[in-house]
Amino acid sequence: MLTLLIAAAVLAACTGLRRFLNREGRKDRTFWGGRIRLTALWNDGAAFSLPLKRTLVSALSILILPLVWVFRRRSPIGAGLALGGGLSNLWERLKNRRVYDYVQFPKLPKLGRYVWNLADFAILLGGVLLALLDRKR
Repeated sequence: MLTLLIAAAVLAACTGLRRFLNREGRKDRTFWGGRIRLTALWNDGAAFSLPLKRTLVSALSILILPLVWVFRRRSPIGAGLALGGGLSNLWERLKNRRVYDYVQFPKLPKLGRYVWNLADFAILLGGVLLALLDRKR
């Protein structure tokens, strides 16, 4: 139940934030001495500019998300984060044929060139929790 609640909260937060940020007249802004930049980028490719076609990314998501559910006992919170973020990006990709990315960390070496969204952070954190945590029974 915890996994589903977290997944629903992440999905709702991702949708709400995208709607708020993807609006007419919004301008790019920087925060924290230029370390964080809010920008706008519609991404029709895969994460980290991997050379994967949109249909392959969608198909892989459809195959991977049920596997995350299977491993939810390992980390219910991690699974909820990964499911919510994964469903958010999948839904956006199916609906718009691309995902809306809006957060960049320009001063980070190597990672500074990528633009992220809340779903990406949820997937990353959820994946780490699933990989590292194993709830003891």
